[in-house]
Amino acid sequence: MSNIKNDVRAEVLIEALPYIQRFRGQTFVIKYGGSAMEDDHLVDRLLRDVVFLEAVGVNPVLVHGGGKSISNRMRAAGLKTRFVNGLRVTDEATIQIVEDVLDQEINPGLVQTINGFGGKAVGFSGRDVCIAEKLPPQHGHGKSEIIDLGFVGKVVSLRLDGIREVLADEKVPVVSPIACDIDGVTLNVNADIAAGSIAGALGASKMIYLSDVPGIMRDVNDRESLIPSVNRSMVEKLVADEIIEGGMIPKVESAIQALGEGVGKVHFIDGRIPHALLLEIFTNSGIGTEVLP
Repeated sequence: MSNIKNDVRAEVLIEALPYIQRFRGQTFVIKYGGSAMEDDHLVDRLLRDVVFLEAVGVNPVLVHGGGKSISNRMRAAGLKTRFVNGLRVTDEATIQIVEDVLDQEINPGLVQTINGFGGKAVGFSGRDVCIAEKLPPQHGHGKSEIIDLGFVGKVVSLRLDGIREVLADEKVPVVSPIACDIDGVTLNVNADIAAGSIAGALGASKMIYLSDVPGIMRDVNDRESLIPSVNRSMVEKLVADEIIEGGMIPKVESAIQALGEGVGKVHFIDGRIPHALLLEIFTNSGIGTEVLP
């Protein structure tokens, strides 16, 4: 910072001012995951950004992932990781690991860090927020292959009173992506889809996905192929053309769902970029892909 001229510093603040004024009092749901969660320095930068949002009057809700930590714990336990259509196959041993990693390790760690930076955060197990039902068996790579995903569900309803109370107290809810069914059985739910459901139900003005990809790209190996802005029909065509595939499919599906439920705009950004959240929200150019209704 000492090498930045004073007039440049002032221009940065002036550029951010209209966005701060526009977004004051609005709710942003932020989904945080991928390898961006594996580097402590990146985590600290992101959580400082979240504290900044809360300090300038935005109401952030953080929904976190933890897939790589779960995979590492499974590997240490001698369990194999398998994904079908972007969803983790989850047996009884795996769901115990999922719940422990998300609710006992990652969630309290994020809350503690936010509070350490002067913010005010409250952790929520997704079990207390998301009611889900078990997904039916899925088609594998071959149409003839049918796979039971195990303890994997889709969100069918939400209990958001606690989150709304925390937002009213000007605190940051931090939510893990698990759920329970009507009988109290824990189910693993896709964090992207859970975040999209929460964003829609809260009427969030923005839904922001931070992961380890720059956004929606025509060629995942070419950063220059980033698509800065898309709408619903463009996304459907990109999926049909298999440009969007794999783990990106649940992300764009949840984005479209959130837009259909009233979310103003969805952003996909690379959480490995320092202060990506602030650059996307408070600058004129942004850095990722925005998805419009």
